[in-house]
Amino acid sequence: MTQGAADIGLIGLAVMGQNLVLNMNDHGFKVVVFNRTVSKVDDFLKGPAKNTSVIGSHSMEEFFRALKRPRKVMFMVKAGDAVDALIEECLPFLEKGDMIIDGGNSHYPDTERRTAALKAKGILYIGSGISGGEEGARHGPSIMPGGNPDGWPLIKPIFQGISAKAEEDGLPCCEWVGDGGAGHYVKMVHNGIEYGDMQLMAEAYFLLKNLLGCDANEMHAIFAEWNKGVLNSFLVEITAQIFTHRDTDGTPLVEKILDVAGQKGTGKWTGISALDMGIPVTLIAESVFARCLSSLKDERLQAEKLFSGPAYSFQGDKKQFIEDIRQALYASKIISYTQGFMLMRAAAGEMKWKLNYGSIALMWRAGCIIRSRFLNDIKKAYDKKSDLANLLFDDYFRKEIQGSEASWRKVVAQAAQAGIPTPCFSTSLAFFDGYRTGRLPANLIQAQRDFFGAHTYERTDAPRGKFFHTNWTGTGGNVTSTSYNA
Repeated sequence: MTQGAADIGLIGLAVMGQNLVLNMNDHGFKVVVFNRTVSKVDDFLKGPAKNTSVIGSHSMEEFFRALKRPRKVMFMVKAGDAVDALIEECLPFLEKGDMIIDGGNSHYPDTERRTAALKAKGILYIGSGISGGEEGARHGPSIMPGGNPDGWPLIKPIFQGISAKAEEDGLPCCEWVGDGGAGHYVKMVHNGIEYGDMQLMAEAYFLLKNLLGCDANEMHAIFAEWNKGVLNSFLVEITAQIFTHRDTDGTPLVEKILDVAGQKGTGKWTGISALDMGIPVTLIAESVFARCLSSLKDERLQAEKLFSGPAYSFQGDKKQFIEDIRQALYASKIISYTQGFMLMRAAAGEMKWKLNYGSIALMWRAGCIIRSRFLNDIKKAYDKKSDLANLLFDDYFRKEIQGSEASWRKVVAQAAQAGIPTPCFSTSLAFFDGYRTGRLPANLIQAQRDFFGAHTYERTDAPRGKFFHTNWTGTGGNVTSTSYNA
């Protein structure tokens, strides 16, 4: 092995790690690899990496000897304790100015902590979200790097070289996100939006199947048609393809799959962060809860025997209602991204990150699971106004929502009448109605809180920040109030 020959090293040869290595090799970067189970290194070199310039190593010493200085070491290992353990294992071989890159789905507070701790040792730490699955890793993922900004110039040529390129302008779907855990935070929100998109499509499928009686062939045609318009996206495309697959008996394979959805935690993290930040990311939260509800299979079967639901059949223009479902899906999707960008904006304020929201939309245009035509419109919105408080304030999205609103309401109402659960269609509409309402019933909640807990309240006829408390149990028509300054 030639000492100091490798541009970058990668530890962790599971599928994503292997495909990233092959991608780097294709783009002219020399990579040295290591894996805790050393036999995987040999299997990789004899198999997928055969006839490449990839360098195999069988020990940490050998691995680090092969790296050019400053050393760039990428981890593709399971998030959590495994990352901390691997950092400790690597530290004896690292010098000031060397770099560690965590390419897994680490929780952003861990990345914040690791960035600061390694900076104190003179080590550059990058926490990078990577989206696109096996195919993306091999041929061009969306990459969302954050951490120590001093490390970005060192890794930028490699990351932008291997990332997906947007069809519209050829720009790499990779740009610096921000300090500390910003990269992993943006990837977390990406995954939360992915949860929401998938649940919305599942609800559209359920309505097409159970309310309109569409079969798999019809649903393939419907989703394929939707993919030609504003809903054009990777997820709509693969959903159309799913309906074409048949089991060995000739029936649609999708109907043989158990209706229990798995999850790995990033959607849950997004919901928890939204609660911590006080941002109503209701659609992503509902999509997580929908997966939780799906896991209660035995209880759902029991409940199905006890509650028959409404006797309801669709009466109307089937073709028009298919269009209504498309419009409801589109409007709900706008709300999902609106909420996701609201959350990133709140996190940026809390964490003192300088996020570029147009750049984030650009990074998601290709390579990642939520890639879609729709993201170009989000980028345009932030290009016009970089400090846009909410996507719904952009003229384009305001008009799109207004154009879909009637269909959206019709779908949610019909679903409720038919007893068909559409948690994400419903919660997105409820959010929209709440967001566009200048006076909500929270005044009653504040009165209740002040009544039982003396929590105080603000008044419409007093400046914001001036609080009042009332003795609600006082007698007579007029109750006395005491004011407090915030």
